[in-house]
Amino acid sequence: MGKSLVVVESPAKAKTINKILGKNFVVKPCMGHVRDLPPKELGIDVEGGFKPRYVTIRGKGKILSGLRKAAQAADTTYLATDPDREGEAIAWHVAQAISHKNDNVKRILFNEITPKAVHESLEHSSALDLHKVDAQQARRVLDRLVGYEISPLLWKVIHSGLSAGRVQSVAVRLICDRDREIKAFEPKEYWSIEALLGRESQGLFWARLLAKDGDKLDIGNQEEADRIAAELAAQDIAVKEVKKRDQVRRPAPPFTTSTLQQECARRMRFSVKRTMAVAQQLYEGIEVEGETRGLITYMRTDSVRVAADAIVEVREQIDALYGRDYVPETPNHYRTKNSAQDAHEAIRPTSVALHPDKVKHLLAPDQARVYSLIWKRFVTSQMKPQVLNITTANVEAGPYLLRAAGSVVKFPGFTLLYSESKEEEDKSEAVSNGMAKRKEEGTSRAMPADIAKGEVLKLEKIAPEQHFTKPPPRFTEASLVKQLESEGIGRPSTYAQIITTILDREYVEKVDNRYFVATERGQTVNKLLVDTFPHLFNVAFTANMEDKLDQVEDGGTNWVEIVQQFYDSWKGDLDAANNRRKELKRALQEVSDEDCEECGADMVVKWGRNGRFLACSGYPKCKNTKPLEEQSEEETDEICDQCSAPMLVKMGRYGRFLACSGYPDCKNVKPYVLGIRCPEDGCEGQIVEKRSRKGKVFFGCSIYPQCKFASWDRPIDRKCTHCDAALLYEKGSRSGAAAMYCRVCGTEYESEEGEKDKSAQAA
Repeated sequence: MGKSLVVVESPAKAKTINKILGKNFVVKPCMGHVRDLPPKELGIDVEGGFKPRYVTIRGKGKILSGLRKAAQAADTTYLATDPDREGEAIAWHVAQAISHKNDNVKRILFNEITPKAVHESLEHSSALDLHKVDAQQARRVLDRLVGYEISPLLWKVIHSGLSAGRVQSVAVRLICDRDREIKAFEPKEYWSIEALLGRESQGLFWARLLAKDGDKLDIGNQEEADRIAAELAAQDIAVKEVKKRDQVRRPAPPFTTSTLQQECARRMRFSVKRTMAVAQQLYEGIEVEGETRGLITYMRTDSVRVAADAIVEVREQIDALYGRDYVPETPNHYRTKNSAQDAHEAIRPTSVALHPDKVKHLLAPDQARVYSLIWKRFVTSQMKPQVLNITTANVEAGPYLLRAAGSVVKFPGFTLLYSESKEEEDKSEAVSNGMAKRKEEGTSRAMPADIAKGEVLKLEKIAPEQHFTKPPPRFTEASLVKQLESEGIGRPSTYAQIITTILDREYVEKVDNRYFVATERGQTVNKLLVDTFPHLFNVAFTANMEDKLDQVEDGGTNWVEIVQQFYDSWKGDLDAANNRRKELKRALQEVSDEDCEECGADMVVKWGRNGRFLACSGYPKCKNTKPLEEQSEEETDEICDQCSAPMLVKMGRYGRFLACSGYPDCKNVKPYVLGIRCPEDGCEGQIVEKRSRKGKVFFGCSIYPQCKFASWDRPIDRKCTHCDAALLYEKGSRSGAAAMYCRVCGTEYESEEGEKDKSAQAA
């Protein structure tokens, strides 16, 4: 009897499963997708039922040869790729590439990589789910049609190198729409009034003014606030009514993909890409107590469903760790959204017995933090709720009504272990500012729990506060994922890819390393796409298309019909747009205040690969162009060595450079120098910023080609504390993660921004 072959995606997953299955199995990784549409052509027969033409991905030929050889020697080939659409498609492509007879090729699925789950999957192997394959194939064809047929329109109207994405472009639209809302927002002034009240027997507390003569107060300016404050000061004040009630706060359900990404972004400032990379590592497994196993269940899911045996285990652990009082009489039940695929369980530990403290020493810092979060979230999801005793007092002051509230924790419940974090934008500026003031004054805002109806109160102080309404907050990674999910755009496996793509294409950027803002390029592309294809790049249309893909996966719809309907819905708009390209191009141009120095015609703002620039409106007769001053010049302290005028930072075809402000009388230019000496031994050059022919920034030596030092990562003028190397390098990404490292010894350091943040917090 020969060995069986098990095919998985990654070497880490292969290593874990190989240790579980033992010597009778050969486990090999296929390294993700092995076949795809050709990279430099459409690869779809539009007239022939949208039949895709697949080719072997570059670099995967050797891998497929090895898998083919191993399959020929094996009695059975088990395809153990991830249990989702993408994993099913990978398995199908592997099967197509390595075997001509499908009778010995079987599909196995497991939601967690543990000995029990893997062995059970072998006992319940099945055929490939071709409906899932069709759904993934339909998505790939849809995206390819948009990318290869609409992107050329962007090249011709704006500039080459741009690309349109079926789902990513809708995400950019959400950010652009939010930017416009913020820009158009006009703050409205309003005032709040709080009164510091006292009792003879006990301390002071704050009450907020709510109404006058039964009508809610809307105070719009200081004059009105001062008048009300004066009237309030003249009134007799007494407690009109006291209400006491218990408030139950229930725990959040275990994580889904989107809620894990949101919580990691809010709590740890992780990008969604970073979160999913760490979760993948935890899923694929590590060695614990001599056994290699995955620590969490599959991390791409939209379900909050949990297996019955996991519920039993977690209830036992809660009893052992926190006591019977924290275990609900019956398990907590959570309802999965109707729009969810519900193909997999929620994200949870594969064994609650593996406490985060028990495995912390075996994990990298990021892994330990994410595992601890997943463990706590799952455990608290099956704990009793928190119970608060709320006391509310309505205070009467003549015609005015004030309200004070206080709360006492009656039973901590799940909050003993974990509470879900919230977006900073959810906090009221008025409340946070007011709380800060009360803290400084040393007075509590909370109302005494023993206050009684009829008590006469003394007015100690009136505190009017001015506020302004705030615009809607900018999207963070957490709130964007939440919005995408609520709108039905994308699926658990696509959120990280969507955000990474729009950042890498420079359609959006991050402000303060956190908040998304559309770039000029993103705004321009969005305007063209939305104006030209209002139906295609529409939130509702995109969400509906996701539902139709789900129907294909369920076997209820033919994928070719879905693609045909989709293609027909925008093909006419594309043909019309191509016929009026010049009109679209002119619509994006702005007439500037400058005249052409060569022919006197108006200069207009146009787009090029490196951004916007000024060009003569008389083109092609006059081909005069120049940088757009407002975005390409920046003053420096450096003096021109030819005429002593200040040097300016300008943007050229190959990136930033220094130019004399006395131009055109003085045409002296220099490379943009970072002020850091080249680290090569014996080199006297300086490190300068350059740009490759494809527009990517890199750093090289100022005396090239004598010195050929080059780096994609920005050099930092700081020595390594471990090996005394002259420089560190900052390796970052637009997804938010950034760190410094030493090229010589490999030591990693936190980014300078991160160190500044920690210093500020410590201060």
